Amino acid sequence: MKYFVRYGEIGIKSPKIRRKFENNLINNIQTELDCTFDNNQGRLTLITDEDDEKVRDVLNRVFGIVSYSPIRETITDYDTITELIQEVIPETIKSDIFNPETDTFAVRCRRVGNHDFTSQEMAGFCGSVVIKECQAKVDLSNPDFTLYVEVREDKTYIYTQKIQCLGGLPVGSQGRVVCLISSGIDSPVAAFNMLKRGCSVTLLHCDNAPYTTGSIDKVLKNVENLKRYSLGADIRVYSVDYGKYLEYVLEKAPPRMTCILCKSGMYQIAEILAKKENAKAIVDGSSIGQVASQTLDNIEATRYHCRMPILSPLICMDKIEIENVAKTIGTYETSIIPDSGCAAVPKHPETHADMDLFKDIVERINQKDILEDVSKTFKLLD
Repeated sequence: MKYFVRYGEIGIKSPKIRRKFENNLINNIQTELDCTFDNNQGRLTLITDEDDEKVRDVLNRVFGIVSYSPIRETITDYDTITELIQEVIPETIKSDIFNPETDTFAVRCRRVGNHDFTSQEMAGFCGSVVIKECQAKVDLSNPDFTLYVEVREDKTYIYTQKIQCLGGLPVGSQGRVVCLISSGIDSPVAAFNMLKRGCSVTLLHCDNAPYTTGSIDKVLKNVENLKRYSLGADIRVYSVDYGKYLEYVLEKAPPRMTCILCKSGMYQIAEILAKKENAKAIVDGSSIGQVASQTLDNIEATRYHCRMPILSPLICMDKIEIENVAKTIGTYETSIIPDSGCAAVPKHPETHADMDLFKDIVERINQKDILEDVSKTFKLLD
């Protein structure tokens, strides 16, 4: 079988960078598929003996692909093109892709190279073959079914489907980031979005035990889902014994500041891990105003002591949008499994932190020292 594999924004890169990204994309696909590629003027053709169902499963999970099409190939000759169309049309009818009794159709033709016909002339010729084969009606503006014909020099390709994919950039093309991951809905979606932008991902779970229970199992289940979308780059997962820091905060700081100090500490712990992992940024699942620590005042405070860039890919998404992505990638059902929640959350958390007061509290409780101590408990989970 052969498939056209189409990319999007890779095509606007300089020739040198485009070749690099193309190779990255090909390598990622080949981590799960036994296949070869023909790269002809930016057109990637995947060639494989693998089962079609497996090919589709893999291509649907590879970032950097905009769409793909199973293709049939013949030589650029009117008679052989006719014969191929006469094979393809009955197959599409049999598989319920096309019903000529009720569906209209159109032919879309592209042409590369020098030929004694135009694209429009070839489309008209192929359309006449379809009509002779099944007597379907033509609708060039809004067809129910489209037959695609691509002529490239002495080869002609015919296909009937353009299967939409994830888009984005190939995983591993943009360096590594450390993503904070909890047992909730948001953070796995944030990690997924960073994979879409071509980043390799290291996940860090701050284990709040004894203030939370049951979160590790949920995190690991969601990691397995995320790994399906990280072809070509390992996802590494760490945990850190963060309950020790929370206990210290509850003892030393005003209760209303617990959530702000908690998030502030998470960023700084992630920064320590990022340096070990040679990562370039920290990622979280913040969405403006969603919880107490995510008001603009508190976002400013919690990030103040972290020197590394902090990226929040969900910052302007609402809960329904985030949940829809979680359902699509398979993390939602795990994330909504009930757990203990966090017993350290105060009854009245601070929602608009005063920066001078916050900095004073951080210095007074020697936050940096306790976080350095906690960072010694990093554990690689997978």
